[in-house]
Amino acid sequence: MTARLSPDTLPTLPQTVARPGYDRAVCGIGIVHFGPGAFHRAHQAVYTDDALALEGGDWTISAVSLKNPGVRDALVPQDGLYTLVTLDRAIGHRVIGSIREVLCAPEAQSHVLARLAAPATRIVTITVTEKGYCLTAAGELDTTHPDIVHDLAHPETPVSVIGYIVAGLRRRRAAGLPPYTVISCDNMTDNGRRLGRATAQYAAALDAELGAWVRDYVAFPSTMVDSITPATDDALRQRVLDVTGVADAWPIQREAFTQWVIEDRFCNGRPAWDKAGVILTTDVGAFGRAKLRLLNGPHSALAYLGGLAGVETVADAMTTPELAGFLERLMLQDVLPTVTPPAGYDLGVYASQILERFRNPAIRHLLAQIAWDGSQKLPYRLFGVIEDRLVQGLSIARPALVVAGWMHFVRRRAAEGAGLTDPLAPTLLDIGSRCDGTRADVDRFLALEVMFAPALATDTRFRAALAEAYARLGDGGRDAVLAAVAAL
Repeated sequence: MTARLSPDTLPTLPQTVARPGYDRAVCGIGIVHFGPGAFHRAHQAVYTDDALALEGGDWTISAVSLKNPGVRDALVPQDGLYTLVTLDRAIGHRVIGSIREVLCAPEAQSHVLARLAAPATRIVTITVTEKGYCLTAAGELDTTHPDIVHDLAHPETPVSVIGYIVAGLRRRRAAGLPPYTVISCDNMTDNGRRLGRATAQYAAALDAELGAWVRDYVAFPSTMVDSITPATDDALRQRVLDVTGVADAWPIQREAFTQWVIEDRFCNGRPAWDKAGVILTTDVGAFGRAKLRLLNGPHSALAYLGGLAGVETVADAMTTPELAGFLERLMLQDVLPTVTPPAGYDLGVYASQILERFRNPAIRHLLAQIAWDGSQKLPYRLFGVIEDRLVQGLSIARPALVVAGWMHFVRRRAAEGAGLTDPLAPTLLDIGSRCDGTRADVDRFLALEVMFAPALATDTRFRAALAEAYARLGDGGRDAVLAAVAAL
């Protein structure tokens, strides 16, 4: 029978497999994390593992699943240990030990609440995706959400993440304990302030004084996170078994690059995250804007132009000289000058890192997936670049080609009778079905005010550049696309 990863089998691992650089037995739990999915275990738990190796301390993690027992069932027999595989030109293997406890909240509610109320708990982190915060479209607490309705009626038996956070804070306040810092690690703009506002609203709905205490004393720093983390599959489990000689029920894989930016605002201490590579700053927004324009915008460029050219993945696109050259020119000549660098941060180095990440052959990042939700993504990722360059009187030929590529992408999906993953799918497919390859197509798309603000849609320079770009792409086939990107 194959041995399983555990504290007992750690010493048997090959020397090529890194393992925790600290004594787990003497490090107490100081962090509660809600949502211990792949990203948390590939990201925040790894930074914490590094911080423990550097300075030790009572900063190990109690990982809490709000609904699904799967992570608990996989990791409890392994005492929280799991393997991280880093996907790069050289593949790395490492056992992470920072998770000391794994709980499934519906089956261990009293334990979770006791952990939140424990004096040793000083930080709560969260990765539950944006929908897990129960917010309205305006970013306020959705008091009509079934989970919030339940929790307001039964605050001592919560089901939502905000309900648990406030239940723990309520107990701490009653016991005269300081609050914990609450850190959202989800890709949500201004995540700390949105979470803080919703938490205070929920607390105030229970008790006005509790709401004021949350507002005045609990820290909700904003964050930015980044690292591509492909899903775990049986092939990964087999690879880990082959390399380590032991079975791991739920290993994790991610690219080598990782970034965690946290607003330097804590109310009850923190691990040595800064020494482990976390960037502490007073301006998380500047890092978010840099990522949006320099990483996400070029990703969309590859998704539409590469997709039209019949390329499947980001790495494949970067081996296509015409696409790779266009992308580098877009990033360095068009986008980079529009980004204000965060204090002390070298955007040139960051751009080089992004290009290297895009070339990583070990990551199969599908262009078809990046192309989802284009009507929502492009205004944030690219329109700001276009607007800034128009103000400066600079060429927008390359960014306009990306927008035109998206239009051809929609037109092709409609012509093929294929679906479209986008909140505006019915409207877009209707527009696409009426396209005939002429300049009138551009006018049809620009009439979509929910996507194109009037000030941009009516700008004659933008309209002319977009019409020219649309024409450059011809029929939207591979040859026309590659010729268009090579010419710019």
